[in-house]
Amino acid sequence: MSKKYRITVEGKAYEVEVEDIGQGAPVQTSSPVQVAAPVAPAATPAPAAAPAPSAAPAAAVSGEALPAPMPGTILSVVVKAGQSVRKGEVLLILEAMKMENEIVAHHDGVIAGVYVQKGSVVNAGDPLVSFS
Repeated sequence: MSKKYRITVEGKAYEVEVEDIGQGAPVQTSSPVQVAAPVAPAATPAPAAAPAPSAAPAAAVSGEALPAPMPGTILSVVVKAGQSVRKGEVLLILEAMKMENEIVAHHDGVIAGVYVQKGSVVNAGDPLVSFS
């Protein structure tokens, strides 16, 4: 009795047939093993979505920048340029490892610039906002 399986190895699909030889059946080891030929995939995967906009380059930052503490995606931006903020006030929400992290002001000040928007993907150290 044999069964057919489709196996994918490093992105290539192979169709293999496995035979149940049972116990006590002679196993012939001197014959060469046949390598399965690649099989065309059943369906092509959907094209990847366009990447989310990323943060502006660090060179455009003016004033004291507040860097991203970790890589993630910006879920919302609460402040805008010119807005006064107090220490501890939420500036934006950063999603990292499926957790929502509130990024807060480290001191009182005025927002000089906002360098991310909703959907931006940031790396650790990328500027998020700056204070004047």
